[in-house]
Amino acid sequence: MKTFNEITQIVTTELEKVSWEKEPKGLYAPIGYVLSMGGKRIRPALTLMACNLYQEDVLPAVNTALGIEIFHNFTLLHDDIMDRADVRRGKPTVHKKWNDNTAILSGDVMQIAAYQFIAQTPANCLKPVLDLFSQTAAEICEGQQYDVDFETRNDVKAEEYLEMIRLKTAVLLGCSLKSGALIGGAGEEDAQNLYDFGIHIGLAFQLKDDLLDVYGDEATFGKKIGGDILCNKKTYLLIHALELAQGEDAEELQKWLNTNDESSQNQKISAVTELYNKLGVKTICEDKMSDFYTKAIANLEKVAVSDNKKQELRKLAANLMSRND
Repeated sequence: MKTFNEITQIVTTELEKVSWEKEPKGLYAPIGYVLSMGGKRIRPALTLMACNLYQEDVLPAVNTALGIEIFHNFTLLHDDIMDRADVRRGKPTVHKKWNDNTAILSGDVMQIAAYQFIAQTPANCLKPVLDLFSQTAAEICEGQQYDVDFETRNDVKAEEYLEMIRLKTAVLLGCSLKSGALIGGAGEEDAQNLYDFGIHIGLAFQLKDDLLDVYGDEATFGKKIGGDILCNKKTYLLIHALELAQGEDAEELQKWLNTNDESSQNQKISAVTELYNKLGVKTICEDKMSDFYTKAIANLEKVAVSDNKKQELRKLAANLMSRND
């Protein structure tokens, strides 16, 4: 069995072999730029790790893994435009370094490239992998639309939020694992359990992201702390704060939600964070995150391969929960 580090090295090596030195440069240079930023490479690693549960040779799953990673990065390009984000992985986002039109068009090409790589999945499992990938791609768009819809709603329920992050974040982790498992030769039950493991880890991962955006360290997080607070993003924390706040707390929360003055940004972040602490929403979020993590490990336990083969996936799941970036 390969370690997570060995797997990510394979991903990095194979990704570096893909040349984006094409014309017109204005279209392809941003793709090379965003893919060279690094990132955790969790999704392609999961594809190869799932394949590795069933066979030693992970090369048959490499193109599928690269397709998933390129697709993931494409979604970030478009997300950053929609969120007006200035920084990604500590560097200027594509729409800031170039412009919106470039980020849209380069993202479109990345989506096409992702499908070209997925199309190189071994023939015996191409159809189920391609069908799953297409379903996942549509679900991610659905999740993004819900996220946009939530911006103008003040009655978003926690269950709706969890469904949004399932679609926007978790399904791609599930897809990564199930695709790798199918390529490796897993049966349908194992493939589904690995998919569910990915879903539950994805939900926990996004709740951790919500927490880090408020309580993380800017130096390791790679983007500005309090960004979600500044743009009134309906996170699990804010949704519960809106439900729990009463009297003066409710009035103060609404006051800050209606404040978009640039000069009071730091004040808004510290005031809302203080309210979160007072209302106990950090603990609520941590408890839900822990619940999803427990479910994920239960899904992994059901996978019918020896325990030692699952050790790297267990370690990765634990690291995702204890991360600070």
